[in-house]
Amino acid sequence: MKHLEAIRNSGMKWLPAAASLFVLLSAFFISCAKMGQPDGGWYDETPPRVTGASPDDRATNVDARKIIITFSEFIKLDNPTEKVVISPPQIETPEIKGAGKRIIVELKDSLKPHTTYTIDFSDAISDNNENNPLGNFTYSFSTGTEIDTMEVSGQVLEASNLEPIKGILVGLHPADADSAFTKEPFMRVARTDSRGRFTIKGIAPGNYRAYALKDADANYIFNQKSEQIAFNQEVIVPSSKPDVRPDTVWRDSLHIDSIRQIHYTHFLPDDIVLLAFNETLTDRFFQKFERNTPELFHLYFSYGSDSLPTLRGLNFNADSAFVVESNLKRDTIAYWLRDSALINQDTLRIEMKYMRTDSTGMLTQQTDTMEVLAKTSYEERLKKAKKEMEEWQKKAEKAEKKGQKVQPPKSQEGVLKIDVKGTGSIDPDQNIIISVPTPLQSLNKEAIHLYSKKDTLWYKSPLLVREKPNTPRTYEVLGEWRPNVEYSLEIDSAAFIDIYGRASDAQKEGLKVNSLDQYSTLLFTVTGADTQHLRVQLIDQNGGIIKETRIRDGVAEFFYVKPGTYFMSAFADDNENGLWDTGLFEAKRQPERVYYYPRKIECKEKWDITETWNLMGRPLTEQKPQELIKQKAEQAKTIKRQNFQRAKKLGIPLPEDLERADKLRQQLR
Repeated sequence: MKHLEAIRNSGMKWLPAAASLFVLLSAFFISCAKMGQPDGGWYDETPPRVTGASPDDRATNVDARKIIITFSEFIKLDNPTEKVVISPPQIETPEIKGAGKRIIVELKDSLKPHTTYTIDFSDAISDNNENNPLGNFTYSFSTGTEIDTMEVSGQVLEASNLEPIKGILVGLHPADADSAFTKEPFMRVARTDSRGRFTIKGIAPGNYRAYALKDADANYIFNQKSEQIAFNQEVIVPSSKPDVRPDTVWRDSLHIDSIRQIHYTHFLPDDIVLLAFNETLTDRFFQKFERNTPELFHLYFSYGSDSLPTLRGLNFNADSAFVVESNLKRDTIAYWLRDSALINQDTLRIEMKYMRTDSTGMLTQQTDTMEVLAKTSYEERLKKAKKEMEEWQKKAEKAEKKGQKVQPPKSQEGVLKIDVKGTGSIDPDQNIIISVPTPLQSLNKEAIHLYSKKDTLWYKSPLLVREKPNTPRTYEVLGEWRPNVEYSLEIDSAAFIDIYGRASDAQKEGLKVNSLDQYSTLLFTVTGADTQHLRVQLIDQNGGIIKETRIRDGVAEFFYVKPGTYFMSAFADDNENGLWDTGLFEAKRQPERVYYYPRKIECKEKWDITETWNLMGRPLTEQKPQELIKQKAEQAKTIKRQNFQRAKKLGIPLPEDLERADKLRQQLR
């Protein structure tokens, strides 16, 4: 009977009454059949309880800045600096520490009169043995005669992709204080959990606006343009009402015993949605220069400008010395040196005039002098190329004796290497891309030919060669691609000649357009919002954009979709620039709105899928499919799983498999 008594006292709270008796009897017989005691015991599933506090929780007329909270068992306090949030916000960091069964909080700031203070511990408190989290525990007191008890809650999402944001501050300001967000700390504050959820407690009656802030300098004020923010123009009026919620009582792992009605106070609003973004940093200043190769150097700026810098050579003549390229944002500028004498010159001394943001935020002309030094000299590169060529010649001679060929090295001087992509099997809406490593002196489009195969004969096929927009040194080859047809792209020698006089070799690439039977077609009728400027994106399981289209007559069309699993998102391209644009707090401009189709899309060969997508059919917080959410909700430690594993280790028969029970329980809920 000692075995039975030991198991009875082990606290197997995860088992229902009937199953507990079965397990106890099984354990008794198993134990009697074996010599010795089983190692270890059952895991505790119960989180610690608060047994007292000084001052009392929800006490009034408090003037003490030291708070002691006592628990039913030894506790651990995890990362209080990040997880514990105090309202009103404390400018001087409070001291928060766990000691045995107590937590001690010492506030360093002076207490404000007639103010409710809340200390939100979130999930920072757990028991010392099994890490059972207390969860969502908030202690409060008031320095006045009354304590404020109102609450508001909601969720913070990334504006660009509706991803929940963990750990961002959410605070309140009076609704009539338009500039408070940039000048004063929050009145009340909370921090989001792993689901992006927040609850702000201890609020007095009144009208408020909510803001979110990734606070870089811990002053609870938006005063740095790099800080991530969110704001909502809606006026929040906290309220409450009596309400009832169901609570399921389980008889065992698979069967519901009863559903109780729990009366509680329902605080509103509880559905605030804040869309967080980073403003575009428009302050312009020069960052650095790089000259990784002798013939090219880059200038990097923090932000672009309509006018390019003006360069003057101090030890060379800069007139017509460069071929200039810039990226789409015009914040990175490439300078290709035309003259071989300059390429051989290790150091270029340059005077640069450019527009720079001054301390008042205005653009003014700035003059800098710099010495642009090549990391690898032209002479060193020639030596390296010569050595590679000599090694290649030796390999080529050996290979030739065996009737084989060896590709020449990429650094082969005097030859312009072009890169042709999009050959092999291609989609009917796909084009061939040709990229060259250096700026061109000439391109002979007549030297590029396209042939199509019919039966056994090859016929000349029409094509168009054009520069790819906003992509330097990149060209597109467009053809009348017909399904199931083979093509041959043939490029004559010297079709491309760069500014250094290097000519491309002759090149031949074969390709075949896939059959239409290998694709799906998607037709989505989009409703629920203004679709005039909507751009819809077909994305893969990693969030990568596969195809993009504009809404036409309320319909998004995707052709030639390969078999697979896809998802769909959309954004309101209000300024029609083809890009998602962020917000600006000073102008009270929200980011362009983003939507997600809430279900995955399975595409198979020869399938035509027609669906209707109501953009507002679900709240934004429920639109993004779980498969795409990277910030997964943190689950509390499942002690029941450990107890099941423990029981199996001891050989105790179990009534049902844990995974099946958990799955069914979720379905019933």
